Amino acid sequence: MKFQVDGRSLNVTSLDKVLYPSTGTTKADVMHYYLSVAEVMIPQVTRRPVTRKRWPDGVEGESFFRKDLEESAPEWVTVGEIEHSTSVNRYPLVDAPSTLAWFAQVAALELHTPQWRFAPDGSHANPDRMVLDLDPGPGVTMAQTAQVALWCREILDGMGMECVPVTSGSKGIHLYAALDGTYNSDTVAKVAKALARGLEEDYPDRVTSVMKKTSREGKVFLDWSQNNGSKTTVAPYSLRGRERPMVAAPRTWEEIEDPALKHLDLEEVLARVDDGIDPMAPLGAPVVDRLATYRSMRDPRKTAEPVPQEAPMPRDGEPIFVIQEHHARRLHWDVRIEHEGVLVSWAVPKGPPEDPKENRLAVQTEDHPVEYATFEGTIAKGEYGAGEMSIWDSGTVEIEKWREGKEVVAVFRGSGGPRRYALIHTNGKNWLMKLMAKQPSSQPKSLTPMLATMGSAGDLTLGEKDGVRYEFEMKWDGYRILAFVDGGKVTLRSRAGKDYTHLFPHANEIAEVLGGDGVLDGELVALDEQGRPNFSLLHAADREGSDAELRYMAFDVLEVGGRSMVGEAYTGRREALEALEETEHVAIPPRFTGSFETAEQASRTLGLEGVMAKRADSVYTPGERSRAWLKLKTQLHQEVVVVGVRTGKRAVSSLLVAVPNADGELTYAGRVGTGFSAAQLRDIEKKLRAAERKTPPIEVPDSDAKDAWWVTPKFVAEVQVAGKTGGGSLRQASWRGWREDKEPADVRWEV
Repeated sequence: MKFQVDGRSLNVTSLDKVLYPSTGTTKADVMHYYLSVAEVMIPQVTRRPVTRKRWPDGVEGESFFRKDLEESAPEWVTVGEIEHSTSVNRYPLVDAPSTLAWFAQVAALELHTPQWRFAPDGSHANPDRMVLDLDPGPGVTMAQTAQVALWCREILDGMGMECVPVTSGSKGIHLYAALDGTYNSDTVAKVAKALARGLEEDYPDRVTSVMKKTSREGKVFLDWSQNNGSKTTVAPYSLRGRERPMVAAPRTWEEIEDPALKHLDLEEVLARVDDGIDPMAPLGAPVVDRLATYRSMRDPRKTAEPVPQEAPMPRDGEPIFVIQEHHARRLHWDVRIEHEGVLVSWAVPKGPPEDPKENRLAVQTEDHPVEYATFEGTIAKGEYGAGEMSIWDSGTVEIEKWREGKEVVAVFRGSGGPRRYALIHTNGKNWLMKLMAKQPSSQPKSLTPMLATMGSAGDLTLGEKDGVRYEFEMKWDGYRILAFVDGGKVTLRSRAGKDYTHLFPHANEIAEVLGGDGVLDGELVALDEQGRPNFSLLHAADREGSDAELRYMAFDVLEVGGRSMVGEAYTGRREALEALEETEHVAIPPRFTGSFETAEQASRTLGLEGVMAKRADSVYTPGERSRAWLKLKTQLHQEVVVVGVRTGKRAVSSLLVAVPNADGELTYAGRVGTGFSAAQLRDIEKKLRAAERKTPPIEVPDSDAKDAWWVTPKFVAEVQVAGKTGGGSLRQASWRGWREDKEPADVRWEV
C-alpha cells in the first residue's frame, strides 16, 4: 500500500510484522514512533550521513549495518556522498519525516551518525559537537555510571562547555557538548582523549580510558574515540535493537542524579515528547530563517502582503501550492510550492506550460511565507512587486522528488485537475518548468481528513471577542469517511486509510451527488428505528454484515467539477456543497449560522452527540488537527485503549482500559463491564488473545488486576459514560464498539 508523509509517497508492506516479539511491537508501531519524534529528532540528525542497523526479521533475527543507500530507496531521499579509499558511498540524509518512515519500512531500527554535518556545498564541515560514551564494564551499576557522567560534567563546565546526557537505551550514557565548528575531528578527538585520561587519573578505580575489555572490570570505559571523523554514535531518539524497544533518550541532569535512573522505552519517550520535554534541543541544527530575504524586501506598514516576524516552522498536514497571476511591471505567474515551512517560489513569465513538448523559463525568487497562499489584492506603488495579484490556481501538492537546488517533481492538485510538473535548474536563478508527459489520475489520493479539537462554549466566546465568526453543524455518530469518485468509481476511505466501500451498498449515489469525479468529506452512520445515528448498529454492520439502514452525511466538499476546494474558506465550500442534490442515502445536513445555543438545542432534540463549530474563514487543512474546527459534545462518549481483560463467570468479564493523561502517558481509566452481546464477547476475546502479553503495559490497581490477563495497548474502543470520577476513572462505562478507524495516539480525554 502507499503511504503519504509530508507530501511524499512511500510504499509500505507488512505493517503488522512484529519486530520486537517480547512486547509485540510491530513495524507500524516503529513507523509511528519515528514519525512522532521527527520534530525533535530531525534537528539532531539533519545533514549527517546515516548508517542504519537493520533487523529485517525482527530483533530475534539476524542484523546488519548498511552504509550505502539501498537501491530500492525512494527517489526523493536526499543523499550525501563520502569518498573512501576504495569507493564512494552514498548515504541517506534525513531532511523530512518521510525519510524516517522509510527507515522503519526497511526495519532500520538503529540510526547511527557522526559528530559532523555536510556543509551546504556538500563538503564535510567540522564537528559541531563532542561526544563522550560512558560504557559500564562488568559489575558497574547505572547509578555508578551516572556518577561518572556528573564528574565529566564538572570538567566540561570548567571548560565552558555545557553538555546534555543521553541514556543510550543499551547500557551506558552518552554526553554531548556543543562546538562552534572551529576545530576539526582530529583536534576534538584529542581533547576528548585528554579529558578521559585526566578523569582516569583522578578516579583510577572507577574510570578507564583504555579500550581493552580486560581493563573494564568494575569500571566505566570513557570512550573518546567516537569523535573520530569516521566513527558514528547511535543518534539521539534512535530506537535500539534490544529485546524491548528501548531508546537513546536525551535526559535532564536532575534525572541523571536520581538514584532510580533507568533506560527509557518507546512509549516512555513518546510521552516525554508529547509533553514538550526535549533536553537535546539546544544542540539541534540552527533554525535557518528562510524568510529573512523576503522580510528585508518589504515594509509591513506599507504593503498588504503578510510579513510574519518569526522564522518559519514546518506545519502539519498536506503541503500546498499556489499559482498567482501577478500584474507587476511585467505580467508573470508566481508558482509557489510549500517545502520546509515556506513557499519556495518561481516567477514564470509565460505561465505554467500546457504542452509536455514546451519548456517555460522559471526564475527562482525569494521564499515566501505559507500565509501568502491566500493573498490577493494590490501591492502598493513603490513597494517591491507593486501591482495586482490574484490567485490563478491553488490546492494540495504531492512532492515526488526534491533535489535541493537541482530538480523538483510534484503533482499539483488544483482546480484544473492534477498536473505533474518538473522544475529543473539550469544556471543561476534560472530553471525550466515542464509539464510531464506522464500525468496522474484525477483522484487526489494523498488527501486525509482535517481533524477537530475538543472545545467548549467558552472557546467560542473568546473567539468571537477577537472577531472570529463560527458556523455550526451537527456531530454525527459514525465512521469519518472521505468519499472519492474517480472515473465514476467510488472509493470510501477512513482517516487511517482503510477501505470501507464494501460497507455502504449505496456508494454509487455519491457519484450522482457530485455529478462526476470529486471528493466529499463526511460521516457514515447507521440509523435506528427512530432515525437516529446508532454507533453500535454501524459497528455490527461492519463486523457482521447486518441489514442496518446506512446514510452518508456529507458535510464538506474537497473537489467538485474538476476544481479543488481545499484552499477555499469554509463558507465557500459549504455553498458549493449545498448546491449539490441529495439522494435517498446521501444526505447534506444543514449548517446553523446563528448562535451556538440554537445549534446545541437542535443536537439535544435530535439525540445527537454534539455540535461542530467551524470558523467561517478557515481553509481545509488535510491531516492537520486544527482549532479552526471545535468539537463540543452534548452526550458523553469516550475513546479508550484496552490494556487488559478480567475473567470471571464469563471468559471476558470486563475490559481494563486506559486514556492518555495531560502528559501523554497512558493511564488507567477503569473497567468496562456492560453493553456487550454474547457474540461481541466472543469476538473481543478472539481479537485480544492475539495481542496477549505477559505483563501489564501500565500500572493497574491490585483490586482490578486480580484475575486479569494483559493486552498490548494497540486497540481503541468507544464507551458511553456517565462522567469521570475525581480519581480519573470512567463512571458507568458501557461498551459501544471498536474504533478500528482510530489509533491509540488519537485518543484524548473527552469527558
